[in-house]
Amino acid sequence: MSQPLSLAFVTAVPAVDMLPPTRSEVALIGRSNVGKSSLLNALAGNRVLAAVSNTPGRTQLLHCFRVEPGQSTLVDCPGYGFAKAPKDVRVHFAPMIEAYLLEREQLAMTVLLADGEIGPTKSDLQMLDWLRENSLPVFIVATKHDQVPPSHRHRRQNEVAAACRIEPANMLWVSSKAGLGIDRLRELVRLWLA
Repeated sequence: MSQPLSLAFVTAVPAVDMLPPTRSEVALIGRSNVGKSSLLNALAGNRVLAAVSNTPGRTQLLHCFRVEPGQSTLVDCPGYGFAKAPKDVRVHFAPMIEAYLLEREQLAMTVLLADGEIGPTKSDLQMLDWLRENSLPVFIVATKHDQVPPSHRHRRQNEVAAACRIEPANMLWVSSKAGLGIDRLRELVRLWLA
């Protein structure tokens, strides 16, 4: 088992120009209720680092975490798609995320989370296309591996990869609950930030 990432909450801001300076950065993006907060907690080995909610859309700002040691950061972006947040708040999610992804020069990797149980949604595929069109670095992580019946996992992995137009070997399956793939994702985050 690899060492957990040493993450410390720094700030939550509504705009990219309000984020603190950083040497390099990894962003977590995905639709509401895909498991971003649970994944953050699993990476850090800390169940209470990021608030986990059963209500989609609780993350409404850019949440910045310092990765120790060093001057690197990890940013948890608001979820796109369905969210139980006021309409006047939700309407700002997409512009906030797009501005952040386009303007953050230190962004080393965008980790796009897709729900492995249901597969990538239309909004996931639209976001993936947008990232590719803007030549932004992206790596796909399928969450909730433990919720896919064992007899369906191989087929589902192929289905998710095909929908994202990548080879199955070029994505990572994780389960925050069971710990599957967490060590590998920690290694990748360290590599991207280096």
